[in-house]
Amino acid sequence: MDKKNALRAGAVAAGTTLMMLLMSSPALALTRDDGDDPGPGLSVIDTIGLFVVAPIALFAIIAGLVMVLDKSRKAPKKA
Repeated sequence: MDKKNALRAGAVAAGTTLMMLLMSSPALALTRDDGDDPGPGLSVIDTIGLFVVAPIALFAIIAGLVMVLDKSRKAPKKA
């Protein structure tokens, strides 16, 4: 019975994927729209800085602020 259900699930997944591929239209990204004025491209250094270094730095800043401003670990009071 499990083999039959697996075959049915595979057929449904394959059919759904095939229908989505057949019904999707291309993005048509090569044609320019009216008023489209793209700027200059990014260099490799700019791209790495924007998409790699900036998110890591932002994460580090936020994590550092959370650790510094954490109030949940108070030192026990000595009597």
